[in-house]
Amino acid sequence: MSFKIDLHVHSRSSMDNDSDPEEAVLHAIRLSLQGIAFTEHYYYGASEPAERLKEKYGREICILRGVEFSSIEGHCLVFGVNTDRLSMRGMPVKDIIRIVNQNGGVVIPSHPYRGTNSVGDIVKGLDGITAVEGYNGCNMDAMNVRAVETALLLNLPYTGGSDAHSPAEVGSCYTEFDDPVTEESFIRALKSGRYRGIDTRRISKGFRR
Repeated sequence: MSFKIDLHVHSRSSMDNDSDPEEAVLHAIRLSLQGIAFTEHYYYGASEPAERLKEKYGREICILRGVEFSSIEGHCLVFGVNTDRLSMRGMPVKDIIRIVNQNGGVVIPSHPYRGTNSVGDIVKGLDGITAVEGYNGCNMDAMNVRAVETALLLNLPYTGGSDAHSPAEVGSCYTEFDDPVTEESFIRALKSGRYRGIDTRRISKGFRR
């Protein structure tokens, strides 16, 4: 049985939208997702409201926390560490990867080919990344296709996430894990590579992969 998690969700804590995090969780439950990850911009502490939601909805859905961190070159998803406790602001992405890995976390370049706030082809020379965000719900299809092709070229797994800035956008893209995921097993699951990104918009149009 697959385990579906939207790995890239924003709420009003990202300061660029009015999305209620509880509404995002409820929408994910309605879609029968098994997990949702809040990845607010720049600060791990911005996702603190998720802790209350874990207590309320933890029996229905796995609620995870990460951060969409900004390197000099572009954005990347960071999981498994509290970035607020690490001195990484304004650093090159290579240094961020090194520090996060040293502290037991993982780095996944987000929307690498969007142009704005994206690392672009630099991703091909990055050692230590765990995966590439292949399917991003705010990207045009060509950007996602290029990201997936790059992940395959690098022999890396690719994830999916909606990049939702409103509850209704949650689940447009998600990551399908081969095994159940818990908060405790999440980082091991990401490092295992046993998952793939899914873009529901491509499925509805009859595209594969």
